[in-house]
Amino acid sequence: MADSDQAKSPLAIFHEHCAKGELAYQVDPDSGAAVFYPRAVAPGTAKPNLEWRVSHGLGTVYATTTMHRRGEDPYDISMIELDEGFRMMSRVESIDPMDVQIGMRVKVRMIPATDKDPIYPVFDPAEG
Repeated sequence: MADSDQAKSPLAIFHEHCAKGELAYQVDPDSGAAVFYPRAVAPGTAKPNLEWRVSHGLGTVYATTTMHRRGEDPYDISMIELDEGFRMMSRVESIDPMDVQIGMRVKVRMIPATDKDPIYPVFDPAEG
């Protein structure tokens, strides 16, 4: 970790990567395991030696559901398994939420920050 990163929270570092269009995750250098959600210490050992990496942003829908809120359009909630070996909750967009399928290949896209929400990743179907 760079010295300038030590004063920042893991979530702040994650959002800085998102602002550059990068989906960042951490790796436990002792086990080689990918770690996501951003953390200050490694799961299981509590060692503060996690290293940051940037994902290629490609993954597979591991699980999915469609939410139907009264008075709103339905939307997808999916668990995405990234090619680097970690899973994250997100949404698959750019298609009807009922068309999202387990096993579908997806790629990351960032939703810009607003006054209410920070920048965050969503997924679209991958080409080919």
